[in-house]
Amino acid sequence: MFEFSVIGGKAAREIIGRSRPRIVEQVRETYLTHEAGQSVNPDSYFLRFPEKPDARIIALPAYLGGGQDVAGIKWISSFPANIEQGVPRASAALLLNDYATGYPYAVLEASQISAARTAASAVLAAEVLSGGRRAERVVVVGAGIIARNILEFFRSQEWEFGTVQVHDRLPQYGEALVEHTAQELGWAAEFAPELAPVLKGADLVVFATTAGEPYVTEPDSFAPGQLVLNISLRDIAPELILGSYNVLDDVEHCMKANTSPHLAEQLVGNRDFVTGTLAQVINGDAVVGDDKPVVFSPFGLGVLDLAVGRFVHQEAQKSGQAVEIADFFGETKRW
Repeated sequence: MFEFSVIGGKAAREIIGRSRPRIVEQVRETYLTHEAGQSVNPDSYFLRFPEKPDARIIALPAYLGGGQDVAGIKWISSFPANIEQGVPRASAALLLNDYATGYPYAVLEASQISAARTAASAVLAAEVLSGGRRAERVVVVGAGIIARNILEFFRSQEWEFGTVQVHDRLPQYGEALVEHTAQELGWAAEFAPELAPVLKGADLVVFATTAGEPYVTEPDSFAPGQLVLNISLRDIAPELILGSYNVLDDVEHCMKANTSPHLAEQLVGNRDFVTGTLAQVINGDAVVGDDKPVVFSPFGLGVLDLAVGRFVHQEAQKSGQAVEIADFFGETKRW
């Protein structure tokens, strides 16, 4: 009951690196558990700063049932100005609590876990919504850690890509991801200095940016049958959302904070444009066609962090990579 351990980011990344297919399966099962009502996923709480309007720290509490029986909270910061200093935008910690007693039993460096659950959900959605594991031309918008993890998860799931085109407002980061994609992942890759031309005709588009408001606004930006992974949530104009099949991870969560689907809801005053959740598509309760673009918008659920964090914790204990903290609790008897 009173054991407590710490898993650092290096250990977490090593475990994730050798376990990506298992993590995709964990994310799939978690979506289904959540859809079945066997979880508690309250609204996230945003801590903002008057003098840093683009920065925030977010608290994501959650409980995951379905045989997992773990509660916890992720505390994740997003400071976009870090990028200008060559420092990752996001940092995070995840605290896991035992469901039987409420006692915390582990803390994990969670930027790796957060990136992994985001990437796993993106790759899972791509397969579910496209029905396969092939795309001739892929466009990745944003060349940060999330984009890198998404491509690494695509590789672990043995996707076949013809060409990967990377666009980023900072060419040095775009070129770095191009080099990683070509040398480490084995796909042909190139940097795309302009976004609009490469969007046209792409089979798969991945948005992984820090954009705060839509900049993809042209009516013909997406084509019927094109799959768009709207991971960063705010790149796409609401009018484009309204002209697409829209699959979310959780409808209530996604309709907040001026995400592209939230802007679409505000524009028309209803949610009729929502096709369903990814779990509903998996279960056959929602269907997408090829007569419109298909957009997947995941707000990011705390239950996914719990599932991946619990998995990483268990693997770290098995491999001896968890650091046990003796006497973490000052009192273990009531009297």
